[in-house]
Amino acid sequence: EEIERGVPASGTPKATPALTPAKAATLIAKGVPTSRHVPVSPRFTVGQTVRARMINPVGHTRLPRYVRGRTGVIDRDHGVFVFPDTNAHFQGEKPQHVYSVRFAARELWGEQAAPNDSLYIDLWDDYLESVR
Repeated sequence: EEIERGVPASGTPKATPALTPAKAATLIAKGVPTSRHVPVSPRFTVGQTVRARMINPVGHTRLPRYVRGRTGVIDRDHGVFVFPDTNAHFQGEKPQHVYSVRFAARELWGEQAAPNDSLYIDLWDDYLESVR
């Protein structure tokens, strides 16, 4: 309806400042850095076993469904980045660590998967929980 009318629905969140066509072209051409240099303590360490949380938020998330509830191992800490789930909904950047997590293929797809295969997925702190 908004596209057909050419105006936003009442109550729709607005980007501030407004995104102009010229600014959009610049952002597309140059990209938008999402790394942050803020003091945020990591929740996990390299080598630690973690579980991807079993969450089902409304809307889009960068936590793939096929890893939810599965265990993996922290392979690398990439540093602190904007958390896209909150930032996309104008709820703040919520900077946090992003980790490369190694999941064994058999953990994800069962015994039919090759025994030595793994999948590495970059996941934010909020997507993970400790395995004790």
